Amino acid sequence: MPYLTMQINRPVAPDQRESLLVAASRLLAKELGKPEAYVMVSLNGDVPMLFAGTSEPAAYVELKSIGLPAVQTKSLSRTICGLLEQQLKISPARVYIEFTDIKGSHWGWNGGTF
Repeated sequence: MPYLTMQINRPVAPDQRESLLVAASRLLAKELGKPEAYVMVSLNGDVPMLFAGTSEPAAYVELKSIGLPAVQTKSLSRTICGLLEQQLKISPARVYIEFTDIKGSHWGWNGGTF
């Protein structure tokens, strides 16, 4: 049920894309203590985006999950920014992350909800 989507203002090569998606999926499962079978990640590269008035590498990230504890968002921010810096050389100072805690009844899956 965790869903991480990343919008990057640079093209991402296919081998980088696969590596980042796999790493992000594993990272979320571990950090959130949820089975990876429920984790979904997506990546949109080459998105027209300015941050602080420049087109230097930047990212906008959304993490939505059922039961996302507010006390965990600081740690998740550090971890996600670290992943983007390691994989795509995007400075943490050029990453915004939106965290959303979703009620299970508002998250559909397999013809029902959680």
